[in-house]
Amino acid sequence: MSSPVTPEPPRRSWNKRWVLILGGLVLPCFLFGGGVVLLYLKRMQELEKSTDTAFRTEANAGGMAGDEARVNVIALCDAVQMYRSESGLFLAAGPTPREVPKGAQPIPFPEDEAFEKLGFTPGTAVRFQYQVVVQEDPVGEPEVTCYARGDQDGDGQNSVYSVTLDANGMTSPVQVEREDE
Repeated sequence: MSSPVTPEPPRRSWNKRWVLILGGLVLPCFLFGGGVVLLYLKRMQELEKSTDTAFRTEANAGGMAGDEARVNVIALCDAVQMYRSESGLFLAAGPTPREVPKGAQPIPFPEDEAFEKLGFTPGTAVRFQYQVVVQEDPVGEPEVTCYARGDQDGDGQNSVYSVTLDANGMTSPVQVEREDE
């Protein structure tokens, strides 16, 4: 008597396996990837904005006036680059407030249409004047310089903080002239 023969289980073809494997990998990417990435980017942008505003307000409230200028001039150039990525254009703005603040005394930051378009909010009171200048570099490419000017000791000499933004979106380190003025 021979032993009973058990049939082999049916095998799936490789075509079906690949479909299942790829479906298992690709489907979650489509379902979660697109939506999650968009939500993540939006949340990070909101968080960055709130953090920047909170830090700038804190810099205005106390500490060194130079901290306010450094933080805000970088944030200003970031706002210019963000506006450019959305609209395709660099936007000039300021100088705002019209007069350079003197004696490190905070003054209200007035409403300005160009700064509002850029989304630049340095806080309710500032110790510096802010400006965005757009010009062409020697090759004819647009170049942006963001400025913060303040007269910290009230002697008529301004401290000047600047950041340059080139056509490729690269920013320079903060340049400072007469920091103790």
